[in-house]
Amino acid sequence: MISSPIRTAAAVIALLPSAALAQTGSRAADPRAGDIVVTARSLSPTAQAAGQTATTIDESAIRGVPATTIADLVKLSPGVAVIQGNGPRDVGLSIRGSNARNSFGARNIQVFEDDFPVTQPDGLARFDLADPHAYGAIEVVRGPSSARYGNYALGGAVNFRTRRGRDIDGLDVGTDVGGDGYGNVYATLGHGNDTLDYSVFGSLVGGVGATGHSDYRTATINALATASLGANDRVAAKLIYNAGEFRLSTRLSYDQYLANPYQQGCASAATAAAGCGTIQVFVNGRNGQRIAQTATEGDLARDDRRAILGARYEHDFSPTATWRTQATFDSRIVYQPTSATPFRGGFESYNLTSDVTADHRLAGMAATGFVGIFYNHLDSRSFSFNKTPAGRDGFGAPTQIVIGTVDNIGVRAREDLAVTPRLGLIVGVGAERSTIDVAQTAYNYPPGGAAITTALPARRVFWNVAPDVALRWQAIDAVKLHARLATGYGIPQAGNLFVTAAGVPGNNVSLRPQRNIGLDVGAAVAVGKRLDAEITVYREWFRDELVGQSAGIDLLAYTSNVPRSLHQGIEVGATWRPVAGARLSASYSYHDQHYTRFEERLTAGRSSRVFDRAGNAIPGVVPTFINLRAGYDRPYGIAQGLGGFVEATHRSRYAIDNANLLSVPGHVLVNLNLQYDPPAATGSSWSRIGVFVAVQNAFDTMHVGSAAVISDSLSATTGEQNPASVLRTTTGSLYAGAPRTIYAGIRSRFR
Repeated sequence: MISSPIRTAAAVIALLPSAALAQTGSRAADPRAGDIVVTARSLSPTAQAAGQTATTIDESAIRGVPATTIADLVKLSPGVAVIQGNGPRDVGLSIRGSNARNSFGARNIQVFEDDFPVTQPDGLARFDLADPHAYGAIEVVRGPSSARYGNYALGGAVNFRTRRGRDIDGLDVGTDVGGDGYGNVYATLGHGNDTLDYSVFGSLVGGVGATGHSDYRTATINALATASLGANDRVAAKLIYNAGEFRLSTRLSYDQYLANPYQQGCASAATAAAGCGTIQVFVNGRNGQRIAQTATEGDLARDDRRAILGARYEHDFSPTATWRTQATFDSRIVYQPTSATPFRGGFESYNLTSDVTADHRLAGMAATGFVGIFYNHLDSRSFSFNKTPAGRDGFGAPTQIVIGTVDNIGVRAREDLAVTPRLGLIVGVGAERSTIDVAQTAYNYPPGGAAITTALPARRVFWNVAPDVALRWQAIDAVKLHARLATGYGIPQAGNLFVTAAGVPGNNVSLRPQRNIGLDVGAAVAVGKRLDAEITVYREWFRDELVGQSAGIDLLAYTSNVPRSLHQGIEVGATWRPVAGARLSASYSYHDQHYTRFEERLTAGRSSRVFDRAGNAIPGVVPTFINLRAGYDRPYGIAQGLGGFVEATHRSRYAIDNANLLSVPGHVLVNLNLQYDPPAATGSSWSRIGVFVAVQNAFDTMHVGSAAVISDSLSATTGEQNPASVLRTTTGSLYAGAPRTIYAGIRSRFR
């Protein structure tokens, strides 16, 4: 399978007329760029998103930010929402609500680092491995993007770019410390010239956490090297390695959150304070009697390892064309006693792409063409158990074993036509065949009897085609307009396949991929060196979104498709530089997302009813995000490099259940930052020292940091839907956001 994409690419190249081969038409980033610019770089799949809503967060916006997770960086982009994930370092990221139902990591968007994929073929990306100190820029592409990125790109893509060696040109070392025991020691070594550019980043991070039983330790290595092999050949190599140990608290009900948001006094279930979360575990790890344990007693934790290796080769066939081939290997090993059913497993994947990009002329018009093939494969092994009272290593009898593969193979093509010097037409299409081939062995333990095992194979094949078309128009030098109609798709997860729509074990053959069709209309404005702004209005029609569903009385819950839903909104971003050194930045996102056709079944005891959810807001999607930042950095004189900013972030109220009976309150957080980062060329010994002090959540506002979607329920007594007062007691949903925390850091530069 590895050689097949290469052979296909060679055949494609042979068919291209030599006269049509041209060097990639790259549109360089605006040198006036600030926080928000629409950019494109040669051959990059994210930065080359012409005609699509795209935002780049550059190093000037990142520098001096007390970034403990990538949430501190990506929140500067319109349309992006970030929540706390499962653990202090993990975050959940969504674009236009694409990942709102997931309480960790990222689904329904594609994630890259330096153009190498970090989303595995089952659609999951985790951000535990990402130390924000490693990055110099972040590119966010918004809207349905499966024509460009394939499976699971319903919301778009994010590309994290590490700092280049030529920008480092030596050694940077630093340390950050902060409240709740936070500490980060990091270093970046880099150098670059016309032949070789390399950077190597490493960090050791740990903390106690404001919430009880949430201490962690994690180590990261992140390296990138690029080399020129001559006038026509280039190679790149990528390495990411992360190892982490994270203790976890339990997710709370709304009432528990109000009573004890930071889970203090929860060491023992017998003496626990009010509001402490607990889990129920079997005494013998098999069946029968259960006891309650707090997170501390059960030592709930995650102990994960992740390694990514990538290589890329680029060859110019002539001065007018480039062939690019890339391979990535990704290994994720997990050991997660996170609940009453802990699991361990291994997920190893590889991703292969090969493509040609060429300038040519089509019907008399200048054009840039792209054609490529791709293949990715995942081997997964997941083992779940009943927990025993014996702490982190208390794995009891197995509950299920899931072993199988996920394969995606397809082609992509794109044509970017210069209809006039100011008007461009982009047409693209992607076609993909996806196969899930898994088998589940389920274990049941009747009282006094031997274990009963049930083997359930499930194999599904999905064919998807995703076209898109866009117009880009440079109306005047300062204004660029775009309009785009595009599609996205995402196949189900393997775990969705083992209960049928009838509520019995089996292959859920009725389950369909999620799909969306999106219309974007937007403008990007650049007025001199003073103002950069963007605005986009979007409307996306979704079909077959995946949700949990009850099949009826005495039947199992299963995954179903929501027939219709509508996502629409407005995204605005702007950066204004009124005088040298001053910067005012703002981003605003409004999302109106609701079901237009969805009937949900609820079951309790001998009662089962169907409820019409049409018109209800999709749970987990925050309607309004606003981020405002005002800052000043002294651009000259003896205090050059001295500055700071004030930042305010608003998140509005949002529902967390399909019936919209229970909502999480909105909040406003204020952050303060003071920094001194002098230029390296002043000649003073202090020119190699940068420092910052920051206060996050300056007014110590109590707020929800993360809220997993909860299921509505039916009263077994009355047969009526339970009210919000009952949902408020449903556990497994909320984490409290961080209280007021002070951070300080120092960085030394050696050239």
